Amino acid sequence: MDIDKLFKVPKLPAGIKRKLPDTPTPEILKKMRPDDDVEMKSDASSHMETPALSRSARVEDDPDDDHDTSFAPGGDADYFVEEDEEGRFYGGGLTSQQKEILGIFERAEGEGDQDEPEEVTLPSVRRSLARFERAVNKNQDQRSKYPDDPTKFIDSEADLDSAIKSLLPLAQSPTLAYPEIVRSGMVSLIIGLLSHENVDIVIDAVELLNELTDEDVGNEGEDDDAQEDAQGALKVLIEALVERSVLELLVDNLSRLNEGEESDKQGVFHILGAFENILGFNPDLSEKFVAKTKIMKWLLDRVQSKTHDENRCYAAELLSILLQNNSANRQHMGKLDGVEAILKTLSHFRRRDPVDADETEFMENLFDSLCSALSEPEIKSLFLASEGVDLMLLMMKEKLQSKSRSIKTLDYAMSGSAGSEICSTFVEALGLKTLFAAFMGKQKHNASTQATEDASHILGIMSSLFTNLPSDSSDRIRLLAKFVENNYEKVDKLLEMREHASSRLKVVDSEIETEKKALLAESTIEPENEELWYLRRLDGGLFILQTLDYILAWVALEDDGARAHLIKMLERKNLTLRNVRETLQVYHNNIDPDDLDSNNATGLSQREILEHLMTFLQGCS
Repeated sequence: MDIDKLFKVPKLPAGIKRKLPDTPTPEILKKMRPDDDVEMKSDASSHMETPALSRSARVEDDPDDDHDTSFAPGGDADYFVEEDEEGRFYGGGLTSQQKEILGIFERAEGEGDQDEPEEVTLPSVRRSLARFERAVNKNQDQRSKYPDDPTKFIDSEADLDSAIKSLLPLAQSPTLAYPEIVRSGMVSLIIGLLSHENVDIVIDAVELLNELTDEDVGNEGEDDDAQEDAQGALKVLIEALVERSVLELLVDNLSRLNEGEESDKQGVFHILGAFENILGFNPDLSEKFVAKTKIMKWLLDRVQSKTHDENRCYAAELLSILLQNNSANRQHMGKLDGVEAILKTLSHFRRRDPVDADETEFMENLFDSLCSALSEPEIKSLFLASEGVDLMLLMMKEKLQSKSRSIKTLDYAMSGSAGSEICSTFVEALGLKTLFAAFMGKQKHNASTQATEDASHILGIMSSLFTNLPSDSSDRIRLLAKFVENNYEKVDKLLEMREHASSRLKVVDSEIETEKKALLAESTIEPENEELWYLRRLDGGLFILQTLDYILAWVALEDDGARAHLIKMLERKNLTLRNVRETLQVYHNNIDPDDLDSNNATGLSQREILEHLMTFLQGCS
């Protein structure tokens, strides 16, 4: 979602610039009418006194100036007057009255453009804060004195609105302004406005909070020291806001705003923006945020809205952020029937693609939320109970954007020991036919990034099936049959993919060796360097290679004919099963020794499974 294109306040907020309502009233036009307009009226009056004389004088002076505008398109008063340098004339399609109004707007806009924003200095910051404090106190005083007579406090409310907007430029000088905001106690006043009786004032305060907490506060192009100081000032402000329960108050205001109104809709957008800013600065607040407020329920309800808009998209993004790295939030989402809600919303993309980029991002955020949540065993159970496997398989069969995301979701759902039941359900739902149809689908040599990711997730599903399906079960036999049929074409496909992954990995290994030699010439290699290089190798083809060899090892173990075919095809490439074993050894060496999860169908941990496979391959060599 391109936030900058929506409601984000510009670097120099428009609040300091003169504005007009969309539809000007006659009173406003009368006030803005310039003096020369009055003179024009007096001239017109004098012409009306001697119409014949005036008309004859114009004819003598310039006969081309007098035209019957009744024949002009749209009644354009200047249709016969506006000419370019070559004598061609064009009309603007506007009547005299319309052109007069447009001229007033242009002159007013020109005057506003000439107003230069005041430079932000410590005295100016203090003046703005003092003005804001006076406006808040006066409005509170007027409202308390005349609670039933809005005419008594309407002026103070307008002053308060102006005072709040005057604080927006402070976001451009956080190092100077934020410590002063905290020191002067203005944080409490700003947060207090979130409970104001006038919703418009609340929206102003929300917009101010969103702007002040933006991670990009300050001017662009500053040096590193200046940016570090700005981030330090932002930290001070955010900590002060959180201490005063700003997150809870913002959530409470979500139910006050009616998104049917444009201003309230923008208010909701700014609230979500403030959430993202604060959580982005301190992700540790996310668990407390979900536990102490009703934000999770609001987000789940919001993403289920039938009409799509920017706030619905933003809600999905924030949901993804909250679930990304927090087990407690995922479980809380599950207790609120969040899995059912997400699957129900995603089902709308079963037979259609998103209509634009924003809706595409919305769909992807929902899939990401689901994938993050599926790391929890409880969510896997809810996914199974909500028939998530069936929905994902239906999406896989369609050639739509949701196909790739459904493959990824199934990979997450079936992984780990907690995915055993989902693996069985997948086979029973005839998922093998759909899976291998996608696996054997034609791919160009210069496959896209998306196709590469799809292949990786398809291999992940196969790996989970071999790990989690019970030995000698009908489901496992059906899986093995897929690798045997059509003269072991699936095995050949795996070997083809293995060759491609090996080629990619060789390029990365060559780069790493060069870096190692250069590093050894200057210093020693640290453990951190080895870890970074291993991560690069994983991303450069090692991860897919490990998954491929893991599947090939299982196929060789389970079927004698497949093993013989595999050995023969490897020999044609000057390889043996020993090469497969070496890959599994690297895989084994980098598994966390504390990972002893053995609740899968084999009753063994992943390390133990790899040890058995390597022992078998060594005996075949």
